[in-house]
Amino acid sequence: MSLWFAKLKKHSELQRFSLHNANNTALDLFVKRDDLIDLFISGNKLRKLEGNLMAAINAGAQKLITFGGAYSNHLLASAAAAKALDIPIVGKVRGEELNPTSNALLLKCQELGMHLEFISRSAYQAQKLTSGLDPQSNTWFIPEGGANPEGIWGCQQIYQEALIQNNNRHFDAVFIAQGTTTTSLGILAALPQTTQLFVVPVLKGFDSRAEMQKLISESNNNPLTSTLHFPLQQVHFLDQYHHGGYAKTSNKLMNFINLFNQTNQFPIEPTYTGKALYALSQELPKLQPSIKNVLFIHTGGVHNPAS
Repeated sequence: MSLWFAKLKKHSELQRFSLHNANNTALDLFVKRDDLIDLFISGNKLRKLEGNLMAAINAGAQKLITFGGAYSNHLLASAAAAKALDIPIVGKVRGEELNPTSNALLLKCQELGMHLEFISRSAYQAQKLTSGLDPQSNTWFIPEGGANPEGIWGCQQIYQEALIQNNNRHFDAVFIAQGTTTTSLGILAALPQTTQLFVVPVLKGFDSRAEMQKLISESNNNPLTSTLHFPLQQVHFLDQYHHGGYAKTSNKLMNFINLFNQTNQFPIEPTYTGKALYALSQELPKLQPSIKNVLFIHTGGVHNPAS
C-alpha cells in the first residue's frame, strides 16, 4: 500500500510561479502542485486518505465507511482509492431523495465499487464525524472530508516534500485555503519555527482557531499524532477573503481568477484555491521585504472529473 501512495505522490511537483502585482525580484513564489496527483484522488484528498487507510489496515479493518454530500470529491477520491487497494467501501450520502444516477459524480462512485447509502440530513449530521475503528464490525470510519488525526498525519508530508523539492531550503511563509483545518494542521506540524502559516477559511463566520484547537485536542489523544506539535502562534487567520461564504464569489474574485488562469501557470477555481491565491496577492505587499520565499499549497480545489 505504501508503494501505491508513494507512486501517486511523486506526481506532486514544486513549481515557481508569478503574480502580476509581485514584481519584487527578491521574491520567490512556489506552488506545491497536489492537484497533479491523480484525476480522482487529487490534492489533499490523497493525503488525508493515506493516513486513514494505513491506520485502517494496521487495525485489521475489513471495510470502510465514509460520508459526503451529493457533489463530494472526498467520496469520489475514497471510492477510487478503495478500488485500487481492493477494500470494500460504503459511502453515506447526505439526502435520502438522491440515488446513484442523481449526478455523474455519484454514478462514478458506484462504478468504482462504492456502495452508496442515501440517508436523511438529520441522520447524516449525527453520523458524519464518526471516526476510527468499530471493533464489532471490523469497520474503519473516515469522517466527512477525512477530518481526523489520521488525516492530519498524512498532510504533514505536503510541506516535507516541498522542502526536499526546494533543496532543503525552508519557506518564510505558507498560504493555504482552509475548510476543515485538517490539511493546515498537518502542514503546521511540519513547519520550523521560522515559517509563518497563512490560512484562508472559505466559510463565512468560520471560527478557524477554535476548530483547529478542537482537532488538536483529538490529535493529542491519538497515538498516531500524540507527539506532533501545533504552534498556533505561527498561524495568521485571513478570514476576510471568503467572498460571501462557501461556494460564493465576487466580481473581484472572478476577475482575479480569470486573469490568473489566462497565464496558464496552473488552474485555480473559486471555491478554494482561487480565494487562497487572491488572499496571497493582497497580503504580499504587506509582508515584503521580510518575506522572500513563499509556498502556495494547491489543495486540488473543487472539480468534477466524473462529468
